[in-house]
Amino acid sequence: MKIVLVGGSGFLGQFVVRALAAAGHHSVVLTRAPERVREFALERGARLVQADVYSPAALSRQFEGAGAVVSMAGILNETGFGGQGFRRVHVDLVQGIAEACRTAGVKRLLHVSALNAGKGDSHYLRTKGEAESLLNSAAGLEVTIFQPSVIFGPGDGFFNRFAGLLRLAPVLPLACPNSRLQPVYAADVAQAMAVSLADTSTVNQTFQLGGPRDYTLIELVRWTAHVLGLRRLVVPLPDAASRAQALVMDLVPGKPFSTDNYRSLQLDNVAPDNDLAEFGFVPSSVERIVPAYLGQSLHQQRLATLRQRAGR
Repeated sequence: MKIVLVGGSGFLGQFVVRALAAAGHHSVVLTRAPERVREFALERGARLVQADVYSPAALSRQFEGAGAVVSMAGILNETGFGGQGFRRVHVDLVQGIAEACRTAGVKRLLHVSALNAGKGDSHYLRTKGEAESLLNSAAGLEVTIFQPSVIFGPGDGFFNRFAGLLRLAPVLPLACPNSRLQPVYAADVAQAMAVSLADTSTVNQTFQLGGPRDYTLIELVRWTAHVLGLRRLVVPLPDAASRAQALVMDLVPGKPFSTDNYRSLQLDNVAPDNDLAEFGFVPSSVERIVPAYLGQSLHQQRLATLRQRAGR
């Protein structure tokens, strides 16, 4: 099938494209700036197309003849503070995708959401939940929703971010240290999505995806320092100090941590009933995958991935 990916030009999208290609599908990856993601041109079975994804009319033209659409756009932080940025990406865009699917006659829609969608006080989780409600009530669509925990793999923004901080700081004050996470490998998420296309029993279902076990945030950060061979003091911050750190980081360009992140971390990001088993494979562990790439820079990780695709 021709599969159109909206929001697929990022980290997870590369894994999804590969999984779809392995299943015999052709991916069309929509992006506003193809020149920024040229590496996708090397992905087998993928084509980059420049398009205004916020225009339902432009989307419907790209959706023509597609067997399915993948909705996977998301942000972890917004430029402002009122939730408008989250709403634009997580709700308005998803509504436009649903409208474009109906106009183009595409019924099958896969949507990447998040664990705890619709819960808690963060704009991130609230808008993720609104998008799920919108799709679950959308007439004429056959929707499958995926709720992953934090996603890891070469090029990720989780282990690589902490690795960068640990290289710079001999002492790392850590907010929300006891928050629980169940990191899931990007290739496993992508494989589950590809398998679901051929399985009609996944229609109108929501799947929670996590790795083999859960950890506290401080366990993961200290383990990251160990893998890097760094002796670092990771200091767990109490709740008041965590909130204060978030308020300060709200003002830092790029928001490496924010009040909205703090609010999301008040809920354990775990999948007690891990649904990856439903797709017939055992989830990959952090301990098996991460050390192979964590010692590399992001540039080296990209080069290694390119060589792997080229068969070198």
